[in-house]
Amino acid sequence: MKIFLLFTFLPFLLSSFKQAAASAHYDKILTHSRIRARDQGPNVCALQQVMGTKKKYFSTCRNWYQQSICGKKATVLYECCPGYMKMDGTRGCPAVAPIDHVYGTLGIVGATTTQRYSDISKLREEIEGRGSFTFFAPSNEAWDQLDSETHRNLVDNVNIELYNSLHHHMLNKRMLTKDLKNGMTLVSMYNGQKLFINHYPNGVVTVNCARIIHGNQIATNGVVHVIDRVLTSVANTIQDFIEFEDELSSFRAPAITSGVMDILGRPGHYTIFAPTNEAFEKLPRGVLERIMGDTVASEALVKFHILNTLQCSEAITGGAVYETLEGNTVEVGCDGESLTVNGVKMVKRKDIVRSNGVIHLIDQVLIPDSAKQVIELGGAQQTTFTELVAQLGLASSLRPEGQYTLLAPLNGAFSDDTLGLDQRLLKRILQNHIIKVKVGLNELYNGQELETIGGKLLRVFVYRTAVCIENSCMVRGSKEGRNGFIHIFRQIINPAEKTLHEMLRNDKRFSIFLSLVKAADLDDVLSRPGQWTLFVPTNDAFKGLTDDDKDVLIRDKNALRNILLYHLTQGVFIGSGFEPGVTNILKTIQGGKLYLKTVNDTLLVNELKSRESDLMATNGVIHVIDKLLYPAELPVGNDQLLTILKKLIKYIQIKFVRDSTFKEIPLTFYKINIIESNVQPIITKEDPSITQLTKLIEGEPEFKIVREGETITKVIHGEPIIKTYTKIIDGRPVEVTEKKVTEERIIQGPEIKYTRITAGGADNEEKLKKILEEEVTKVTKFIEGDGHLLEDEEIKRLLQGEAPARKAQPTRRAQGGGARRRTRLAHS
Repeated sequence: MKIFLLFTFLPFLLSSFKQAAASAHYDKILTHSRIRARDQGPNVCALQQVMGTKKKYFSTCRNWYQQSICGKKATVLYECCPGYMKMDGTRGCPAVAPIDHVYGTLGIVGATTTQRYSDISKLREEIEGRGSFTFFAPSNEAWDQLDSETHRNLVDNVNIELYNSLHHHMLNKRMLTKDLKNGMTLVSMYNGQKLFINHYPNGVVTVNCARIIHGNQIATNGVVHVIDRVLTSVANTIQDFIEFEDELSSFRAPAITSGVMDILGRPGHYTIFAPTNEAFEKLPRGVLERIMGDTVASEALVKFHILNTLQCSEAITGGAVYETLEGNTVEVGCDGESLTVNGVKMVKRKDIVRSNGVIHLIDQVLIPDSAKQVIELGGAQQTTFTELVAQLGLASSLRPEGQYTLLAPLNGAFSDDTLGLDQRLLKRILQNHIIKVKVGLNELYNGQELETIGGKLLRVFVYRTAVCIENSCMVRGSKEGRNGFIHIFRQIINPAEKTLHEMLRNDKRFSIFLSLVKAADLDDVLSRPGQWTLFVPTNDAFKGLTDDDKDVLIRDKNALRNILLYHLTQGVFIGSGFEPGVTNILKTIQGGKLYLKTVNDTLLVNELKSRESDLMATNGVIHVIDKLLYPAELPVGNDQLLTILKKLIKYIQIKFVRDSTFKEIPLTFYKINIIESNVQPIITKEDPSITQLTKLIEGEPEFKIVREGETITKVIHGEPIIKTYTKIIDGRPVEVTEKKVTEERIIQGPEIKYTRITAGGADNEEKLKKILEEEVTKVTKFIEGDGHLLEDEEIKRLLQGEAPARKAQPTRRAQGGGARRRTRLAHS
């Protein structure tokens, strides 16, 4: 039975404990202060005092170890903890402070001005008598800081104004700091006026944004908490304040039109950083007009100034990040006595408390990313890019109603040589960093192609810890604006222009490696479309290789292919896409494994340094090395070959197993697929129910009947593309023009008219389908069997049931105007 009762009440006990713990931040911080001062004797607390001020805090660990509060140096003080006092001739604070009624306790805690005002206002008798009270007593300094006119009015009318004001600081029940929960609203003893409690994680407790600086001084008829300012009555909502505050008329207009003003009239716990009219006047006229003319942007701007939590200035002892109603975050901090927003001192007037929150007036407008144009999203590390975009006239092409993505390199990516280029060349480089569409980070995927405003296609590569576009990888800091995204990149993006084979052929450093590739019949692999990573040894890797040695290698094609294909892996792997310091294992086409990692921005391949990495090709990427790679686990069975390899490879011990042979590696890891298409329509004029039939020859025959009013559209790519780009040769720009023709051809057939079908209906439709199926199947079998292209007249004869007049010779080029065949490289 006891066990049953324990488990019955255990959830309740745990729940009660959690609730108490959540509201006991003040007591936790006080406990930490006791621990820090334990060497000073019993019941001593360690506080921090901001230098040059009288402000003291029971500090968080962060403030304590930083030895500062709000960025200002803080000294350590040791005082008796609340409720204790010193005794002559003893260490620490061993004595318990005397317990008196509330009036007497005001004197014990040093709130003598409040005690005196209680006396002259005739409140003394009440707080000395029977009852249970909580008195939030302003310190002597708080009364001194009160507005002189308000202070004078209270003192001049002690029996009413001062008496009511003191009652406004009181509750008719005892509440310790652990009872003062965050977001709580209490009713004061004056006219039902409300007191708004906030209990923050850093141990600060506020009442209408006044901080409790000495709490929990127990009295016989209640408790006294000393606060750092005099409380004034709270009336009306934030909405009411904005509507009638002349200084906020510029902010009021978008708040009303966006509908946000209604939110600020509802119950809640809001913090609003309200920009003054002066703040709006500082904005460039064009920016202000654009935002105000865009309802989405103006709503985002207003909501970006509002937090859904109540943040009093006295509770902020360091920087913290808060989410706004707009969805993004702001950092609220402090610098001495000043509040900061996103690190900038901008608060002119703080802690205007209203029934549903607090208002801080600021002298700058906070513009969220969602209200900015994409070019305005660039930060301090992308100023070179954004300034060049503006200077070269590209900013004007980014229309407010458009959708774009900027790929912004860091400032350090722009070398002096790059900045010294002709402006036309520089403009082309920048065009490669502006995508025609809006693409967020979570929309990017491996193999994706993005078209720039300059017409280039950029490839996306996604790795475990990196996203790269061509040769450059992203860093943190992507932002979304009103008309696009901006992503930050380490380097300038260089779109690929040539195949792997062309890059090797055009660089003399790789002449020996390329000659071996050709001898192994692998040059076609490097010329075809694909996705490859190639580790290319320079000629330096072949030092000591004689012509006779080279002939020996070439004669043993299996050995040569094994060696060369150990340098090739399927997939594009950018060096900067690897997680630093982590080994990445890649399987080569040869079958062995390569071990890659980056250390201090240098790519290591089997622990060998890459001299140059991330040279992009249209069908892959090249990493340059100065040693020939060889799989350590692969034995050599030929003495002559072993001698040659030992000349070239000294960084590993090559295994020798006599008479062992290299496996044959057939070129089946890539293949060519032929796709033949015939999209010439066959028209039947006599049957009104059948208007068009389209046949696509690709494997087995396929028919589609297109009825009246329906259309089928076939998009065929493969038109010649003229590419013009500029290459720097010997320090001078040279204009290069290339003609790129995709190998895509369509076998064009004749237009055939059938006059034997004279009436409509389903039967005739089936007849036509059957006849065409038989005839076209003949064409398909003939093409597949003979493996050549037919002239138009031959196809026509075959369709009409006649034998072909002659057999076409195999050809690699299209015959006739519209004839094309598409050749596509695929990987097994």
